Amino acid sequence: MQTSQSGIRRSRSGADACPGALDVHRAADGGLARVRIPGGRLTFAQLRAVAEASADLGDGVLELTSRANLQVRGLAEGAEVELGARLAEAGLLPSLTHEKVRNIMSSPLGDPGFAAELDAELCSKPALARLPGRFLFVFDDGRGDVAWLGADVAALPVGADVAILLGGVDHGVRVPRAAVVSTMLACADAFLEVRDEQWRVAELDAGAIAARFPTTTDRVEPGAPVVVGPVGPVEFADGTAGFGVAVPLGRLTSVQALDLGRDVVVTPWRSLVVAGPEPEVAGLITDPASPWVGVTACAGRPGCAKSLADVRADARPLDRPAHWSGCARRCGRPAGEVIDVVATESGYQVSGRQEP
Repeated sequence: MQTSQSGIRRSRSGADACPGALDVHRAADGGLARVRIPGGRLTFAQLRAVAEASADLGDGVLELTSRANLQVRGLAEGAEVELGARLAEAGLLPSLTHEKVRNIMSSPLGDPGFAAELDAELCSKPALARLPGRFLFVFDDGRGDVAWLGADVAALPVGADVAILLGGVDHGVRVPRAAVVSTMLACADAFLEVRDEQWRVAELDAGAIAARFPTTTDRVEPGAPVVVGPVGPVEFADGTAGFGVAVPLGRLTSVQALDLGRDVVVTPWRSLVVAGPEPEVAGLITDPASPWVGVTACAGRPGCAKSLADVRADARPLDRPAHWSGCARRCGRPAGEVIDVVATESGYQVSGRQEP
């Protein structure tokens, strides 16, 4: 089942076609590989490994996704074998069986420990390799920046305990911090037990999962999804300084990645947070007032055969965050209230724009 924009659930059919680092999607411009980055954290050595692989094997660009992962496009037939070897050497492919289900997002400025612990535990459980490639875990550090970005299972600190949200809804599950990872994995196990054709927790009765855990009558009301990440000086949870930069249309060239020269955090808003002061890298956006902050786009022509327009060439800033799509599928659309600019046979259709 899947839920349409009208709220009506309808059946899905077909296999889970989410790309991975090895199981690539054959796009019009070549193979598309998705590299999962639990928690979004990359050492510079890892960033360099992906950037050099993209330059050598793909089109030389790293695509930042709305789940804080990276994509490499333009791969020749069979190039995923060498890509996988390079990723494994860099520590970015710890499990061949679980590589497509390592979908773990965290608050970019928060403690990365939960994501790392969950990733290790997830990869150690053979049964969880059966999770759909769209299944998403999220750790919010309490500021509410990622809790409402469409997670299947999310952890949100509430006072002394942590609320476990299921399909974006608080069913009252509360656990101590020491039990967060084990509870999230138990929720994933429960999903696999009760699912039929569903790919996401929101497509079934999540109350059946919540009933397996101690609950409270307290509830956290859903918040509005954050649509723009930090741009400018920031401070990590451990007190160290960093700097948020927006990446135009989420496309980071290999040269830009190498010029950063430092560890990074990939955010769900197709931006980066880097350690230290403002980076001096041409083409990155460091001014939070830039009209390009919050402008995103799908691949469009010529990379996608289904696209009706070259949306990356056509994209421009509007009066608030906007996503440009080459067709009605709206691939890569971020969560939250953004202007939808969708290519049709007769031109672009714009919806959600503020009236003057």
